[in-house]
Amino acid sequence: MIIFLLVILILALIIIMRNIKIVPQAHAYVVERLGGYKETWGVGLHFKAPILDKVAKRVSLKEQVVDFEPQAVITKDNVTMQIDTVVFFQITDPKQYAYGVESPIAAIENLTATTLRNIIGDLELDETLTSRETINSKMRTSLDIATDPWGIKVNRVELKNIMPPKAIQDAMEKQMKAERERREAILKAEGEKKSTILVAEGEKESVILEAEASKQAAILKAEAEKEKRIQEAEGQAEAIRTVQKATAEGIQFIKEAGADDAVLTIKSLEAFAKAADGRATKIIIPSELQGIAGLTKTIAEVAHVEKAE
Repeated sequence: MIIFLLVILILALIIIMRNIKIVPQAHAYVVERLGGYKETWGVGLHFKAPILDKVAKRVSLKEQVVDFEPQAVITKDNVTMQIDTVVFFQITDPKQYAYGVESPIAAIENLTATTLRNIIGDLELDETLTSRETINSKMRTSLDIATDPWGIKVNRVELKNIMPPKAIQDAMEKQMKAERERREAILKAEGEKKSTILVAEGEKESVILEAEASKQAAILKAEAEKEKRIQEAEGQAEAIRTVQKATAEGIQFIKEAGADDAVLTIKSLEAFAKAADGRATKIIIPSELQGIAGLTKTIAEVAHVEKAE
């Protein structure tokens, strides 16, 4: 009897332990009772009725990423290309996710391919290659509306790769190469232009500096010449003033000494004698001085006779 009770107790403990459930963070459990939806368990400790209840679906509430295989799409100008997409989604309603669609990921993949074909079909090749952000936004909006009944929220859609046909890829590569070469040529030309400008500016600056130096030298030379002439003029003026002063002093001295006409005449003759010492071949003597000279000769003869007697 004791063994029987122990077996029953152990079985009861096993049943209780098997029906205690702990829901981890960022997860939810969809619980059914007798095959029908009963409730959704959130994070924490839960107990289900044995045999009657069961966990129908364990749902992750984290954001999930699905990378779909490349899809063949045709542009408005009839160019076929391969595009693969990446969809970021999150389950917001576990009940709708569990009962809304049979295979949610497959449904999202097919819906993504259909939406992508519709959007690309309205765009030409050039627009497709340059309008990634527009395409991503349109696809996210369309997928979010379509998946809302399934309890799924599409957060973001990205075009991972856009692969045009090989011929178009080769043409695009040639075009990009030509564009790179053109930019390189432009940059090279701009560099040469700047170099030429710098050289010209350097030569211009050198010419300006040389002209400034020549101008400064000419100014200094002119100032030196001017100073020299000023000093010469001042010297000559000083000499004239000295001669005039000496002449005036001599005349004053003669006046003070009471010199008579004979003395003045002799001084005049001495002055003419000094003038005759020059290189002039002719000296014109005023008539007044000639008379004085004759008078001087007579005086000299009289003095000689008196001395002989």
